[in-house]
Amino acid sequence: MKHLLLPLLVLTLASKAADRPNLVVIMADDLGWRDLHGYGNSRVDTPALDQLAAEGMRFTQGYAASPVCTPTRAAMMTGQAPARLRITNHAPGHPDGFTIKGSTLQEAENLRHLPLAAVTVAERLSAAGYATAHVGKWHLSYVRRGETGLAEKDLRPEHQGFDVNVGGGDNGGPPSYFAPYRIAALADGREGEYLPERLADEAIAFMRQHKDRPFYLNWWPYSVHYPMQAREALIAKYRQRKGLKDPVYAAMIEAMDTVIGRFLKALDEAGLRDNTLVLFKSDNGGYNGDNRPLRGFKGMLYEGGIRVPWIVRWPGRVKPGTTEATPVISMDCYPTLLEVAGLPPTENHPLDGRSLLPLLTQSPGFERDTLYFHYPNYAFHQQNRLGSALREGPYKLIRYDDDGSLELYDLSNDLGEKRNLAGQSPDLARRLEAKLDAWLRECEARRPRKSTVN
Repeated sequence: MKHLLLPLLVLTLASKAADRPNLVVIMADDLGWRDLHGYGNSRVDTPALDQLAAEGMRFTQGYAASPVCTPTRAAMMTGQAPARLRITNHAPGHPDGFTIKGSTLQEAENLRHLPLAAVTVAERLSAAGYATAHVGKWHLSYVRRGETGLAEKDLRPEHQGFDVNVGGGDNGGPPSYFAPYRIAALADGREGEYLPERLADEAIAFMRQHKDRPFYLNWWPYSVHYPMQAREALIAKYRQRKGLKDPVYAAMIEAMDTVIGRFLKALDEAGLRDNTLVLFKSDNGGYNGDNRPLRGFKGMLYEGGIRVPWIVRWPGRVKPGTTEATPVISMDCYPTLLEVAGLPPTENHPLDGRSLLPLLTQSPGFERDTLYFHYPNYAFHQQNRLGSALREGPYKLIRYDDDGSLELYDLSNDLGEKRNLAGQSPDLARRLEAKLDAWLRECEARRPRKSTVN
């Protein structure tokens, strides 16, 4: 009897695995909330992503876990907030104890890579039978000089649950968007090959190779991060657009959109559309574009630094053409992907995100109280103030570490964060500040220190 039951059990498990949806996560780099045509940028053409939104759900209040890239990427992979992970700045960031002229603070110490001990969503999905691939920017494997027992190559995606790694190393941006790229884990193509096109080819090849089993594709384009480079024909197109300040940046956005469209077409041709969830977002707010009406940009706790585009398509489960105003954040990706794949939560793994499945299916059960942000470091541009923030309902509180000052905004009436209400609503400001403090303590967040230099 055992010999008869074993093949039946194997067939049953294989059948269940085959029924699981494919998962595709595309995370752009430095793409602002208003950079896509579908989010209000009428001067740039993004037909593929506009169509993706028309066929799925467009979130109007999507947030990155951090105003810079490395912390957000770590949060995506683990479902944990940067403050909890102690990965709070872009790698390599600044030396320990760094401060700027005139500041009273040294920035907080931070970890510059994702530890191998972290349980990633890729590891969970791989153990459940998913084929897994990372394509593009990783930026979670930087090792400081003199850091013993670690090697950068040993922290790359293939050691964090991915079967395949194409282009994922410690690069924050590509040395060049045209081959030769000089990117870790990516063999150079022919001279003049364009990086977005190459990475799309790699993503399509992986999808086709694994079309007969569930797969998880983590496609993190380097686009639209510096350096500003695109094909000349597309740049020329945008030089003709009136009122457009940066035709190269516009060309980079459309080039990214075009290759995403090519991937989605290949997905259709492989017959996988209906069984594939596609999630598109950005890793932080925009830096090279026009973020208005939002205030600030990448590296700041204002909305321009943390609000990002966010689109999900899942045919048959997500109603086409829907918009969702509930705030969502990078850490939500981890529990969402696990639940969509039918997997239980990770044991002994604190989560700072919530599964978005109830929102995606427009079902009851999603609860969101507060979003938290912690950026105790100086960005590469050094134009930010060190601080933390939270959002509760329409209210957003920012507290700066240099002088303890508070800024309180009602985003429902002041999206541009122009009117600080902390003075006229002191009780609300103090209540939110106490809540922020409690969360920072719970995460054991690292804080800036008084500077001994200035």
